[in-house]
Amino acid sequence: MTAAGHPDDAVVINRVATCVTSLPAAAAHPVAEPADDRRLTEMFNEHFDFVWRSVRRLGVPDPAVDDAAQEVFVVASRRLAVIERGKEKSFLFGTAVRVASDARRARDRRREQGDDRLDQSRDGGPGVDELVDRKRARELLDDIIAGLPDDTRPVFVLHELEGMTMAEIASCLELPAGTVASRLRRGRAAFEDAIVRFQTPRRAP
Repeated sequence: MTAAGHPDDAVVINRVATCVTSLPAAAAHPVAEPADDRRLTEMFNEHFDFVWRSVRRLGVPDPAVDDAAQEVFVVASRRLAVIERGKEKSFLFGTAVRVASDARRARDRRREQGDDRLDQSRDGGPGVDELVDRKRARELLDDIIAGLPDDTRPVFVLHELEGMTMAEIASCLELPAGTVASRLRRGRAAFEDAIVRFQTPRRAP
């Protein structure tokens, strides 16, 4: 693992290549041309960190983040012919949203109780003033973002965490500017509500 918390480039490229070559013949596309290999490598080198952060921030549990990021590039490797030049990041993020959604559903099916991640993170946990540990604070942020409504989460992540402009998000997600603005407002409101709930002490039974 690298200092950034994810596998080094060579490891993941090898994983993607192995997955692609092991696809059943009926499902696989024709053997990739060298130009396709170069394009996939360029996409990986330019966007892997973004994809890795995205799937984590979109609610994929930490143990599954590496596999989810890998899956995004496996999908991209099969769809290179339909990915428009200049829109690689948009395609990768859209794929990351779907992969993350599948991962969350798989996790929820394994849960014996309802989705109460934020409440569980508070039960018996430290107070806000004690959240000085970076890992604990990051886990709290991930929990809150994972609890945002599905339609607002991608816009919130891209704007507040990736620093993309409204116009860039509209292009990336292929949404009208007004829709992006509306979802960002609702995402911010939900995020602020979650922070207030976390900071409000619970009354003893």
